[in-house]
Amino acid sequence: MRPFLALLVASSFAVAAWAQQSSGPVLPPAELAKQEQLRSVQQPYNNAPVWQNARGGVAGYTSIPAPEAGVLIQDGGQNWRALRNGTFSIIGGWSLVAMMVLIGGFYAWKGTIQLHEAPTGRLIERFTLLERMAHWATAISFSVLAISGLILAFGKTLLIPVIGFTLFSWLAIIAKNLHNFLGPLFIISCFITFCIFVRDNLPKAVDFKWLASFGGLMNGKHVPSEKFNAGEKIWFWGGLMVLGLVVGASGMVLNFPNFEQTRATMQLANLVHLTGSMLFMLGALGHIYMGTLGMAGALDAMKTGVVDEAWAKEHHEIWYDDVKSGKVPANRTASGGNGGPQQPVAVGGND
Repeated sequence: MRPFLALLVASSFAVAAWAQQSSGPVLPPAELAKQEQLRSVQQPYNNAPVWQNARGGVAGYTSIPAPEAGVLIQDGGQNWRALRNGTFSIIGGWSLVAMMVLIGGFYAWKGTIQLHEAPTGRLIERFTLLERMAHWATAISFSVLAISGLILAFGKTLLIPVIGFTLFSWLAIIAKNLHNFLGPLFIISCFITFCIFVRDNLPKAVDFKWLASFGGLMNGKHVPSEKFNAGEKIWFWGGLMVLGLVVGASGMVLNFPNFEQTRATMQLANLVHLTGSMLFMLGALGHIYMGTLGMAGALDAMKTGVVDEAWAKEHHEIWYDDVKSGKVPANRTASGGNGGPQQPVAVGGND
């Protein structure tokens, strides 16, 4: 997973770097001056040489103390626009569509995964209030960023023909401000979530057994796992951490353009941000599906914080055994982390 992400990000940098190449004048200055003088007689209103010089990226004089302030036209922007509105957006957009079709097909095939044994009525605390708050802060801020980002990325193509220019302009302004202000909150939420959950997401040898059969999802065989299985750990490290860092860092470059970033830097950050965001949303679609429609009781665990013993044993048997042996408290909230009686909690659904 990590080599793939590294290769993809490196490819984005390489393509974006190519996009910054200028198509400035190729003739010697003396020849250009001669042609301009001749054209001024034959075509007095033709200012093509002036704009060719401007497109060359040559800096003129300006009293404004800012990077590239003397450069009238940064020609790499044409290539950036073609990549952003073309290759990157087309691949990213259709990838999201393909992922949704794949999830829909998988749901039609498997449906919601139910428990094989009846609930016992005995509850185990899976997530404390602090853990749930960190998770929901990250999830809600990500969802708003994803929706607003999709509006900004594809709204001109998909929404304007449907809702018109006026309504879309208001929608785009709202999306832009939400995206800009919630970005830093999302980064903080990711950091807090990392600190809270990192101990339970450290890779173990048992994770390779889970990956070998994808948790028994395809063959139906039971595969024990810890509090988080290998799939959840991959999402934690590859999604929340790696992609979160890529999207967060590139987003801050775009969000605060007053630290002497050049236009080329902003264009590069935009392409990296777009690539990382699309990958993040692809992974998030799978994560959201498994936490809602895909598995009965998973959403209740994050809403109420508790799961039935039957659910814990079937999906996370190693963690369940640690709870039953007393190695892990059955109710950390009530016991302060040292065991103790469970609090009665109303649980609905299939817990």
